[in-house]
Amino acid sequence: MIEKRQFYINGTWVDPVEGRDHHVIDPSTEDPCAVISLGGQADTDAAVAAAKAAFPAWMATPSSDRIALVEKLLDVYKSRSEEMAQAMSLEMGAPIDMSRSQQVGAGTWHIQNFIDEAKKFDFERPLGDHAPTDRILYEAVGVCALITPWNWPMNQVTLKVCAAAIAGCTMVLKPSEESPLNAVIFAEMMHEAGFPPGVFNLVNGDGAGVGSQLSAHPDVDMVSFTGSTRAGKLISKSAADTLKRVHLELGGKGANLVFADADEKAVKRGTLHVMNNTGQSCNAPTRMIVEASRYDQAVEEAAEAAGKVTVGPASAEGRHMGPVVNATQWQKIQDLIQKGIEEGARLVAGGPGRPDGLNKGFYVRPTVFADVTNDMTIAREEIFGPVLSILKFDTEEEAVQIANDTPYGLTNYVQSSDGARRNRLARQLRSGMVEMNGESRAAGSPFGGMKQSGNGREGGVWGIEDFLEVKAVSGWAAE
Repeated sequence: MIEKRQFYINGTWVDPVEGRDHHVIDPSTEDPCAVISLGGQADTDAAVAAAKAAFPAWMATPSSDRIALVEKLLDVYKSRSEEMAQAMSLEMGAPIDMSRSQQVGAGTWHIQNFIDEAKKFDFERPLGDHAPTDRILYEAVGVCALITPWNWPMNQVTLKVCAAAIAGCTMVLKPSEESPLNAVIFAEMMHEAGFPPGVFNLVNGDGAGVGSQLSAHPDVDMVSFTGSTRAGKLISKSAADTLKRVHLELGGKGANLVFADADEKAVKRGTLHVMNNTGQSCNAPTRMIVEASRYDQAVEEAAEAAGKVTVGPASAEGRHMGPVVNATQWQKIQDLIQKGIEEGARLVAGGPGRPDGLNKGFYVRPTVFADVTNDMTIAREEIFGPVLSILKFDTEEEAVQIANDTPYGLTNYVQSSDGARRNRLARQLRSGMVEMNGESRAAGSPFGGMKQSGNGREGGVWGIEDFLEVKAVSGWAAE
């Protein structure tokens, strides 16, 4: 049993003041694999106080020095990548090969992209030629509470921590209690890289405890949260009393518009995208909306692709799908699959229960529903599991209407060989991101959504700017 009860506060590992034990469950076996402490108000207060005390000196540190520390962090991160991969695979169920390449790789990618953007970022710039003595200063927001989820742990931790550090903010990280081991390793990396005491602090806890305490804390200037829309609403209400800035990356119900002229791999590609990370991605294209003339063929292709996805333990090498994170999530997915059947969707792959041969562990069958309408529960709610819903459309206008008929607006997808159509749809789809023809967004592209998928942007220059205040100055003297 791994024991990680301590918190990282003010540059040292300390015992909890109000800690209570919490077992981390290995989703592949349903057995406890580690024990951590969930902190209380005194632990939260200590971490916030450390961040507040460190803030003036850190904000005044030249940006080049802050960037240099993030560069050291990248070196440390790379040197401990296997340890990080093993931790995430164990605690949240990502198959080990996928954990090495995608889960760990996401952190490497974001840290490097922030370094590249930071070196080009001008923290002090003129207003314009018309105002030679006016300056615009980009200044750190202050003490930031960073609350991260279990599904892509290092993706979210690096997106928040590195942007905040480059901006000159100090921070308290509260990772998900479902997958905390990776964050403990990351805190060790921050220490090894040489960040000054108090700049980065880690307190484990749950949402109702440390999460709520950080959201309401009068000395926290900003909350950056990634997680469910339900929790995002609660954080916004809690933060309102102190008028702190709130950055939210929330749920999604992505539409994947497949036109008759889409390439031959479009349906398979979209289906496998849903199954990646066992469907536990907010940007998964879980509603495949297919043009009528290609619909029957698409249903067959999706069912075939899902049927070939193998399921197994996270520790096994190879390309397969692991378990979902915990019993609560497993039961939620089972209930929604059953709801799809009851509401009349046609099950063409997978279904309720565990895959054959797996009677223990939080495993879900890769599932595809056809003949879904956009008023069905499985088309409205974020399932956060390996479940694809296929809908039909006749006209481009109908496709857009169906895609936008959702409270979410994170990522939408378009599959078509018609370039003019793709551009037209990219402008009409109400989402923070649109990916077309399987082409991933490039380095430095901002991640974030509209509507109930949240606000703010992470990654690249936009991610740094989210942790900065804009200060307008007149009467600036020539230097």
